[in-house]
Amino acid sequence: MSDFDVVVIGAGPGGYVAAIRCAQLGLKTACIDRWVSKNGKPSVGGTCLNVGCIPSKALLDSSERYEDIQLHAADHGIHSGDVSIDVEKMLARKDKIVSELTGGISALFKSNKIVFYAGHGCLVETGVVRISSDDQADQTLTAKHVILASGSEPVPLPGMAVDNKTIFDSAGALDFRTVPKKLGIIGAGVIGLELGSVWRRLGAEVVILEAADSLLGPADSMIAREAKKQFSRQGLDIRLGCKVTQVEKSKDGCTVHYLDGENNESIDVERLIVAVGRRPYTDGLLDPNCGVELDDNGAVPVDDHCATAVPGVWAIGDAVRGPMLAHKASEEGIAVAERIAVGTGHIDHSTIPWVIYTHPEIAWVGATEDELKSQGIPYTAGMFPFAASGRAKAVGATEGFIKILACRDSDRILGAHMIGSQVSELINEAVLAISMEASAEDLARTVHAHPTLAETVHEAALAAHGRAIHKVNR
Repeated sequence: MSDFDVVVIGAGPGGYVAAIRCAQLGLKTACIDRWVSKNGKPSVGGTCLNVGCIPSKALLDSSERYEDIQLHAADHGIHSGDVSIDVEKMLARKDKIVSELTGGISALFKSNKIVFYAGHGCLVETGVVRISSDDQADQTLTAKHVILASGSEPVPLPGMAVDNKTIFDSAGALDFRTVPKKLGIIGAGVIGLELGSVWRRLGAEVVILEAADSLLGPADSMIAREAKKQFSRQGLDIRLGCKVTQVEKSKDGCTVHYLDGENNESIDVERLIVAVGRRPYTDGLLDPNCGVELDDNGAVPVDDHCATAVPGVWAIGDAVRGPMLAHKASEEGIAVAERIAVGTGHIDHSTIPWVIYTHPEIAWVGATEDELKSQGIPYTAGMFPFAASGRAKAVGATEGFIKILACRDSDRILGAHMIGSQVSELINEAVLAISMEASAEDLARTVHAHPTLAETVHEAALAAHGRAIHKVNR
């Protein structure tokens, strides 16, 4: 007889959500995680809650408030005098938020009768999991089903060892005790742009080196161009087509050598963040005899339902194919839990939204305009600028626009692309519309409250048929 119906390895957004849903469905569930918090105690929540999504958003909010007071308070008749930043207090607020949220997950585990084990989980064979830790002997659990949700880790660069003193990974960059005078970042992806935004707002000179020739490759090209323009206006020095070749440390920081085309260039920075992406964290996850093997990218191969080639073994989140997004991992966890318990469970990977929490924010879902062109799909595009929105003007957030793409024949919405204030919230309407196979006409005839930023979605849908009310239609 098995100890548990389900054992989940990993307590990040995929693992803890899968465990909770399993428990809700009446399955006896255990969850294992190796994460240790700053105070040396076991912690749940994985990268996202501890050193990823949540703490970075806390710092983004703090830094945006600081800059807003400096640059825009006077526009409202608010005179605040000299403004300063207490970095230690800002970090303490961030840490408190992390502690409250991870503590909340622990409480959810307790209320759902989920047994938590602190340690490193390894699938030994079908239905058998070994737990290893530094302070106690190995334990073995048996289960009818095992869900692998081990998450991901930063991709290292050869010759650029992270010490979190001069050269930092994304986690270390959330804990700068002082604002650097000059900050270098390798990688202009989501992490590089968000961390660069935080420390630039607080006073650092920021140079971002990106090997690709264009910014934000997965995004709609029109959105990417607008983002580059906005970030440049803010003072982010983003250098595209620059491949880092060497980093030399010094007593004052480091010198970063790179190729800009065929030219050898270098910059001196006080601190350097390596943010070139993430890879599946699968070290020690699988015993060589367990029957599950990794693919060439180090990920666990799964089918469309997150099942591995071994019956009763599932894998979700950053450990498998697809975008490394917390909400994708969570929904896969729910789908797997439901398949285990009742035989059905589904996630539509084509409607997973992407969000970058810079200012302005960037969000998209579905097909880009470039993809539709390359596939020969006839479409209409409706665009509406935030500059024409009454609410955007009232709150001083007029940068950017929203673009809705619809099939020319059926009018079904195929994609939505946004750059502007609070588009991380606005994108969800588009996700729902695409999931429900709604048309641009459906969205255009949906009443939106006035004045709201969401009216820009409404107007973009109207613009797909050339009848936007608050912009000139051409």
